[in-house]
Amino acid sequence: MQTKANIQSIAPYQPGVWKEGAVKLASNENPLGSAPQALAAVQAKLSALNLYPDGGCARLRAALAEHYGKTPEYFLPGNGSDEIFHFITAAFVRPGEQVLTSTVTFSEYTFAARLFAGTVEYAPLADGKFQLAEIAKRVTPQTRVVFLANPNNPTGTYFTAAEFADFLRQIPEEVMVVSDEAYAEYVTAADYPDSLGLLERHKNLLITRTFSKIYGLAGLRVGYVMANPEVIAYLNKTREPFNVNALAQTAAAAALGDQEFVQKSRVNNEAGKKYLYAEFTRLGLKYFPTEANFIFVYIGQDCVAAFQKLMDKGVTVRPLKSFGISDALRVTIGTPEQNQKFIAALQEIL
Repeated sequence: MQTKANIQSIAPYQPGVWKEGAVKLASNENPLGSAPQALAAVQAKLSALNLYPDGGCARLRAALAEHYGKTPEYFLPGNGSDEIFHFITAAFVRPGEQVLTSTVTFSEYTFAARLFAGTVEYAPLADGKFQLAEIAKRVTPQTRVVFLANPNNPTGTYFTAAEFADFLRQIPEEVMVVSDEAYAEYVTAADYPDSLGLLERHKNLLITRTFSKIYGLAGLRVGYVMANPEVIAYLNKTREPFNVNALAQTAAAAALGDQEFVQKSRVNNEAGKKYLYAEFTRLGLKYFPTEANFIFVYIGQDCVAAFQKLMDKGVTVRPLKSFGISDALRVTIGTPEQNQKFIAALQEIL
């Protein structure tokens, strides 16, 4: 059996492990569940599952357009943000051409590049943060796409509006810049970029967001990209028909209207952050302040062994060995009860 060389170099994605009955704080899901309006919309849609979904996601694109004050031509939904990364590399990266990103970030950027035979160059992370100046230095005539996570997964850190504006001024127009903002709805930093406001000035800017996190729809797999309509038209050519299922489209459109649930989720997240920060400080553990719904914390011991010990105590988190970090965990911010159970278990294993 002969496979393409670029496929041979790809390592399959390693999902987090969950023990049945354990408190799951491993995958950055919303601990409050799903947006109630989305659940109600899904219930109403169940009787129509014999029909194919809307191939153009017209209702969802219209809802996104209303939510952001744009026209539907600026939006393209996908089967999670992961599929959208595939749209982007399929449209813009030819074999041997370069994708740029950082070390210690979401692995799907590398996967999307290699799936279409692109090469990947990594700039170093520093203090848990993307170093945009270092990434800009690595742009070459072979560079086609830059993937930026803001906030970054797994560190929860972010780059500022000023840093991003300066970065975009340095990047040639033919290089596509992807701002992956999966956790943007959790951000409270005043100097976080208004990337949507930059779309008209930078036609090479693409913004990806998801309904998996704050809206609590991870099980339905629906994300979207916002970009100049000309870019969206190119990406649409790489899309499979009916790529977003009917329940996902219905739930996502309804979820946008449930801002009461979004606010409730933010309040829970901020309270959880303060509690976990205080507990990590009490335990003498270094962590990165986060703008997401998870925290990166150094634990001073092998993270895989610690993960197993915590799972034995009924709490599942994410060891960061797959990110190249041997002594740190990523823990989702849960409900007060979940956070307390995690800290009690962590204190025991330390």
